[in-house]
Amino acid sequence: MAKKSAPRGPSGPLRPHAPAAAGDRVRLELEFDRPQLLGPLFGQYDQNLIVLENRLGVYIAARGNKVQVEGEADSAARARDVLSSLYNRLAQGQGVDTGDVEGAVAIASDPSLDGLVREDGSPNPSVVIRTRRKTIVPRSPTQVRYIEALSRDDVIFALGPAGTGKTYLAVAQAVSQLITGSVDRLILSRPAVEAGERLGFLPGDMKDKVDPYLRPLYDALYDMLPSEQVERRLASGEIEIAPLAFMRGRTLANAFVILDEAQNTTPLQMKMFLTRFGERSRMVVCGDPNQVDLPNPAASGLADAVRKLSGIPGISTLRFSSREVVRHPIVGAIVEAYEGPPVDG
Repeated sequence: MAKKSAPRGPSGPLRPHAPAAAGDRVRLELEFDRPQLLGPLFGQYDQNLIVLENRLGVYIAARGNKVQVEGEADSAARARDVLSSLYNRLAQGQGVDTGDVEGAVAIASDPSLDGLVREDGSPNPSVVIRTRRKTIVPRSPTQVRYIEALSRDDVIFALGPAGTGKTYLAVAQAVSQLITGSVDRLILSRPAVEAGERLGFLPGDMKDKVDPYLRPLYDALYDMLPSEQVERRLASGEIEIAPLAFMRGRTLANAFVILDEAQNTTPLQMKMFLTRFGERSRMVVCGDPNQVDLPNPAASGLADAVRKLSGIPGISTLRFSSREVVRHPIVGAIVEAYEGPPVDG
């Protein structure tokens, strides 16, 4: 690992000075127009560069406002593209951490994303979500496809372990569409299924009892909107957070509807939820088939719905793996250790 002696702290594009010749070892040089961005680009103690070196098997050295990348042609070109996309993200006022680096490497290494990413490996604007508080950029190839589906399809099933961004990205897309006026309401729901605790023994009225089950949805909302806007929209009914049982008998038109923890629905509950679909609406169903809390895990309405509705136009299914967990890397390893063979669905 070479010492990097570039300035530390936060801007213009990178300029590659050498082409990557296929199959050979090459050295590519990149020059930065705004050296003050090199600190956040490299990360504390150059941790972002270390991630790039480890993931792509390249050697990176920085001197002044120039960076040299040495390695196999394909790997060096990918490292250059990742540095370019991350630098451009910083130039637009966004942050960069090791999770962004890992995601950028995965996206730049996936040839199936043609048309969804730019030449430098960064996501196209069509797969970037903007809300009042932040701009959300995908961190994995499946997240790229998921964000595209969220803006295109009527019903989206997102399957995979915790930490892959299923619910978070759905809430971000819903908030974005609420802000732009393409939907009038945002409805977030979860089944209030007990996982080892008894709901009836919790203190308070019904709202007090079910709110803990809906807390992750509140957290995502407050991440996307200023708190006063969340409170105002909740009070006006523009945003509604409710247990799944409250959906019965309704038709949800002009709405973005999200069902979280859908693996804990029964087939009848899932049918009830999906048939609430109304005009100019979108539904997102999120869940982990490996984390069913029902007395009979085989009776999950999520896996049943995915099997029955596969292939219907306007309905898409995205499957995330434990390798795409965007929390601390050890979370992905823990999920993978517990997961075992994947459950059908």
